[in-house]
Amino acid sequence: MGAEFGRSRGEESKLSRWLRRRPKDAPGADEGRLSLLLAVAAAGMPLAPAAYPVGYRCSCDRVGCPTPARHPVSFAWQTQSTTDRGQIERWALGQPEANFITATGMVHDVLDVPLEAGREALARLLSEGVDVGPVAEAAGDGDHGRMLFFTATRGTPEDEDEWWPCELDCHPETMDEHPGLRWHCRGSYVLVPPARLPGGLGVGWVRGVELGLPDPLTLLEALTDACARYAGEHAAAWPLGR
Repeated sequence: MGAEFGRSRGEESKLSRWLRRRPKDAPGADEGRLSLLLAVAAAGMPLAPAAYPVGYRCSCDRVGCPTPARHPVSFAWQTQSTTDRGQIERWALGQPEANFITATGMVHDVLDVPLEAGREALARLLSEGVDVGPVAEAAGDGDHGRMLFFTATRGTPEDEDEWWPCELDCHPETMDEHPGLRWHCRGSYVLVPPARLPGGLGVGWVRGVELGLPDPLTLLEALTDACARYAGEHAAAWPLGR
């Protein structure tokens, strides 16, 4: 796949079309899932196993899990996450139902916006010729869908005093505090495709990981503008949760 994929809103990457058309229980589905995960790891994005849906519930033991099928299975996910091909193969083949998260803030960040706002911003960015990298959609009921823009990370400077703090920084425990634009950087994570969510929903690629990671600041204006319009139109119904 080349950089021409996803040049317009109506175009999709091969990965996205595969996710929509490939039955989860079809022969070879496990191999396809593994290939997608290994492509993410090959792009430098560290992975760790996550929970998965059991009907409308989460596979974890937590009663009333607030983020069913959307969280890592281990509290040590930050140190556990890896790009090692062998380890990812063992996880994926040994846990065929598991979703996977990618830990942000090491190689990449993720700008996470309401789905409607994200589609508007993506169309604007592509029409302006902006270099947009990988993009995923997380389906949701009603207005709860999200669009994930994968970017280069802001990094961790040697001098921690130079770390650029941002009120939009989104850590797992502060998800609901940022219902508009969420900036996943150091200490946060997002689900990566292919992922399954309760109710038959899922996470899939719109633009694949073969594309380079752009500077997040080149996307920020379009995303914040789209989120502001979305907020004005949906003031009474903010999407909560991932």
